[in-house]
Formats: sequence, C-alpha cells, structure tokens
Amino acid sequence: MSTHTKLSELPATAICGNDISSSCLYVSALSILYAGQYAWISLLLVGGTLFLFRKIYGEVVGALPLNGGAYNVLLNSANKSAASLAACLTILSYVATSVISANEAIHYAVSFFPSVPIMMGTVGLLLLFFLLNLLGLKESSKAAVIIFIIHLVTLVALCGVCGWYVFTHGVSQFSINFATKSEHSISFQLFAGFAAAMLGISGFESSANYVEEQDRGVFPKTLRNMWLIVTVFNPLIALLALSIMPIGEVHNHEASLLAFMGERSGGHWLAWLVSLDAMLVLSGAVLTSFVGVSGLMKRMTLDRIFPQFFLKENGRQAPYYILFLFFALCVAILLSTNGNLQALAGVYTISFLSVMGLFGIGNLLLKLRRKRLPRPEKATVGSVLLALLAVGLALSGNVMLNPKYVWVFFEYFIPTFLIALMMMDRSLILTGFLSVILYFFRPLKRSIERLTSWTNQTIKEINDQEFVFFSKGDDIASLNRVMIYIQSNEETNRLRIVTIENEHFKAPEHLHRDIETLDRAYPEIDVSYERINGYFGPELIQELCEKWCIPTNFMFIGSPGQRFQYRVEELGGVRLII
Repeated sequence: MSTHTKLSELPATAICGNDISSSCLYVSALSILYAGQYAWISLLLVGGTLFLFRKIYGEVVGALPLNGGAYNVLLNSANKSAASLAACLTILSYVATSVISANEAIHYAVSFFPSVPIMMGTVGLLLLFFLLNLLGLKESSKAAVIIFIIHLVTLVALCGVCGWYVFTHGVSQFSINFATKSEHSISFQLFAGFAAAMLGISGFESSANYVEEQDRGVFPKTLRNMWLIVTVFNPLIALLALSIMPIGEVHNHEASLLAFMGERSGGHWLAWLVSLDAMLVLSGAVLTSFVGVSGLMKRMTLDRIFPQFFLKENGRQAPYYILFLFFALCVAILLSTNGNLQALAGVYTISFLSVMGLFGIGNLLLKLRRKRLPRPEKATVGSVLLALLAVGLALSGNVMLNPKYVWVFFEYFIPTFLIALMMMDRSLILTGFLSVILYFFRPLKRSIERLTSWTNQTIKEINDQEFVFFSKGDDIASLNRVMIYIQSNEETNRLRIVTIENEHFKAPEHLHRDIETLDRAYPEIDVSYERINGYFGPELIQELCEKWCIPTNFMFIGSPGQRFQYRVEELGGVRLII
C-alpha cells in the first residue's frame, strides 16, 4: 500500500485548477480577436467540449486509476510505443506551460518591481517551485490552495465590479460591438474563436497524471470543478469586455485585458489586484507542471522507459531526480530561446491538443479491447467521437491560423520522441554500441573486454527480468496473445505462467501441455508454469512479489469481469494485457 499523502477535493482541484483557470487572463482576449462579438459563444462551445471530456476522462481513469493520463490508458489498451508518444507530447506540453507561465508571471512582477531582470527572475521562479516540490506534495498543495482561492476571489470581484459598471452605464457599448461588421463570415469567426479558445482548457489533463495521490472519489470532482470555472468565467469575462470597451481596443490590451477592464470599471486598485493575481496564478501553473510531470515520469520509470534511479525519493517522498531533470530542461529551453518564447506557443498548442485527442482515442480503445473492465461511468461512443471532432477542429484551426507552429513543434517533438524510443530499445542500442567499439578499438583489448563485460551484464540484467502472467485456465489462443504482447513490448527472455488453485478452481489438465507447446514455439523466451494453492488478491500478489523479487508492474492479468472483487488499483500496479 502507498504511504503517499492523499489529496482531498480542494488541494487536488487547486493544483490543476491554477493552470486551467489562469486561461482567464488571456483566452477572452484571444477569442475576441478572432470571433469578435461572438467570442462568448465560442467560449461556451469550449465549455461544451470540456463537458464531453469530463465523462471521457472519468471512464478511463475510473477503470485505470493510475498516474500517467493518456500514457496510462494507451499502455493498457494499445502498446508501449503509442503510450510513449502520448507521454512525450504531455512532457512537452508541461515544459512549454511551465516556461511560458513563469516568464509571464515575471513580466507581471516587473509592474510592481521594475528592477527585476526578466531572465533571472524566470529562472528564480522555476527554482522556487523546484524547491517547493522537494518539500513534498502536501506542502506544494498548500501553496496551490492559497493561490487558487486568491484567484477565484479576484475573478469574482472583477466580474462583480464590471457587472455593476455595465448596470450603471447601460449596454450601449455591447450593442455597438454587436453591430460591428467583420470581413469574415459568422461561421469562420466562431470557428477561429473556438480554435483559439481551446487553449484555455490546458490543465484539464493534469489531474489524471497524479490521480494516485488523490483520495478515492476526488478525481471526478476535480474535472467537474475545472469545467465549471471554464464554462462560467471565460464566456462571462468576454461578455463583460464587450460591454465595457470597443472591440478595436482589445488588440491594444491583449496581454493585460483583465487589468484594463479592472482599471476602467473599478479604478487603479482593481487593476493592481488583477495584476497581482495574474502573477500568482501563473506561478501556480508552474507548480501544476511540476506535479503533473513527476506523476507521469514516475509511472514511465516503473515501466522501465527511464532509468530506475529516477524513482529515488527524499524523506518527504519527492522524486528529486525527476524534479531536477524537469527544472533543468525548463531552464535549458528558456536560455536557448533567449527569453523569446513565442516559438514555444506552437509546442504548447499542438502538444496539448494532441494529448486531449489521444486520450479520446484511448477511451475508444478501452471500450474495444477492455470491455469487461469495470468502470464507474461510461461515455457514449457518439460523445467521444464528437469530442474528438472538436479537438480536431481546434488543432486544424490553430495550424491554419499559425502555420509556423507546425515546424516549431516538430523541432522539439522529434528529438524528444527519439530519446524515448532509444530508452525503450536500450538492449539493441547497447548491442550496436558494443559492435562499433569492438571494430574501432581492438588495440585497447583489456579496456574493451571490461566494457564488453559490463555491457553484456547490463543486457543480461535487462533481459533476465522475469515477468509473470496469472492465468485462469486460458485457452492456447489467449496465451499466444500474451506471448505476442511480451515479445513485442517487453525486453525479457523469461515468463512465468501461474494459476491460482483452490477448492473453487482447478487448472485444466491440458494447460500444462499448451504451455509446453508455447515454450517450443517461442524458443527465445523461457516459459515456465507453476500452480499455487490460495486465493488471488492483493495479499497473494504482494507475497509473490517479495518471494520472487518481481515488481508488481511486471505482473500481468487478463481483463477482469464485473464480478471481480478487487479494483485494478488495489492490485498494486498489476497490468492488463489481454
């Protein structure tokens, strides 16, 4: 059982909510620039899309309540390559979000402290949240809650003051804006505004990346709360902006629209409060990135995509190697762009929308390949397809509006994905590396022999890792699918097939002969068979894990049915493969 701190509804919502609610600072202006007087409709369409994704995420994470988000669902319904694709996109999205948010927060801070250097201030803010995460999730969540509450109070105050301004001054400005003619059709305005506004739901995917740190039943509440924030505040702020100022002025105040609205409706104090809030909530988005990426990379490390030392934690259960790597990566990208982060907007846009799309695809694969897996709620196929269509329209719209985003995205994505593929095929790369060394450096025989011995030992340790499949009398066709999965996705030459017998179940007599047949059919994998008396459950899995020294995430089962008495997360990380 995990001893990690479990988050209740407020801190769990605050961590991801700071990211998604920070969109209020920019998404209304973006939508108005593209959709004009119909921006609030585009923002409502985004809220509708997010409503569809509530059930999509709820079904997937309810069935597989493990960290990793899109990576986790594709790992359990497709294969490791597809899962790694989703993971790379998610990590890129977190890096871009973290760097952009930290940089924008420092830009707001300069309005209060003009002497703060932008680059050094951004690095300092990233360092601050790296150190805060080293204190553990509990301390990090406290900071997130404070920022989240201040942000919501500020938004309510701004909307209240702006609403009073409209009530006392009338709706004449809104009428003028609504009558304004555009060179584009209404349909194009709505489409372009929707595509731009979809960036305002970044952060919705984050909760799924740290679901194991949340109390039971909290995850769907975080989805509901994020949906409410986006659906209420974003269209409302757009309506208020159109009622307070001419559309033509929005472009002049794109970077600080809310502060300008506060200045016009309430005075300098409200503009000051909004700017302070913007600095805090953008900092909160940096915290979201650290928490989300640590949950994802821990899950990937357990599946041997990253080196196992990444799992090391300090006394406060913080994975310090993962946190430091993410901090270093953010600083490296900040320095490589020299603070000009417009290019990162393309990485952020395409990565985030692609992750949302892959999650929808993962939901469909889960329906198709894991029909028997229990889940607390289900999204209809039609709603999933409609959500995927909406994401596809948003992705194509952003590419059409900003074609350069595509090339910038691939500049960052291709190296990242190649590194992930290299980590997945370490044995093959090490073997090729050894061949090159032997060819070019034969004179250095003694050194080469030592290197050879180390490399062979490393390869042997990787391939000697034994895997376990718990069978309940599967026929040879099902067992053959297990062998195909092991051969395609895992670096191992040892598989132990186990049946748990008791007074209610005895293994079929033919099972032993079927396994001998598979052993001969797959000579590269040593297949053994073992019968154990007992009852399948978390206690037996833990006992076998300690007895055989095999981690639970290297143990597999078929998809359990509705009458299976345990939830997937209670089995300690056992994976589903058929």
